[in-house]
This record gives sequence, C-alpha cells and structure tokens, in this order.
Amino acid sequence: MNAYFTKFTNKSFDDAIVHVTAILKEHGFGIITEIDVKETLKKKIDVDFRPYRILGACNPSFAHKALLTEDKAGVMMPCNVIVQQHSDGNVEITIINPDAAVTGLKNKALEDFACEVTKELRHVFRKI
Repeated sequence: MNAYFTKFTNKSFDDAIVHVTAILKEHGFGIITEIDVKETLKKKIDVDFRPYRILGACNPSFAHKALLTEDKAGVMMPCNVIVQQHSDGNVEITIINPDAAVTGLKNKALEDFACEVTKELRHVFRKI
C-alpha cells in the first residue's frame, strides 16, 4: 500500500494550489495550515529551493470522528497535500493515503474509518 497518491498537472504551481484547494473544499476539507518550504528554507538557513508547499487539509467531521475513535489520531492530522514544482517545470500534487497512515496505531476501528477518509481523498485526487 502506497503512503500517498501522486500525479502531475499541466497547471502552474500557483494555479495548482488554487485548484487543489477548491477541490478539497468541495469535499469538506479546509486548509488549516500552509507551509511554504521554499520561503522557510530561504529564511531559516539561506538555502534556495524549488517551489514546494505543504497544505494541511482538514475535514472537521472526519477529524472529530477520528479523535473519538483514537486519542492518538492527531499525530496524523491534518491530511497533508504537497504541491511542488520540479526543476523541469512540471508540477506534482501528492496527497497522503490515510489507510497507510493509520496502520501504525493498530486500532481496527480507526483503520475502518480511515477507509472512509481515503475514499473521499481519492475523489479529490481523481478531480485534480
């Protein structure tokens, strides 16, 4: 089982972020954190890096249910989505696979619930 789903898009880096954010919103996910890795690395250690953004997506209903099922579920939240531009200019979008993420917690009820979240994120992935 892969830890993530990934694909390339013909959109620009900035357009890809807008696009994936809109699709996530259609499926009940909001962006609660956003890390601009390029900017952070430049600011903190003066390193030039390619455009790379980590979007922390959260569906409040799913988060609440996960936390009621397993109090350690927060270690896997939010559901991270990466948008990155490679040196050849191609833009890649990667979404975490919740099914793979929960296996380490060894909670059968949470694993069953993760299937529901994964199903929704697969719908997002197909629309990208």
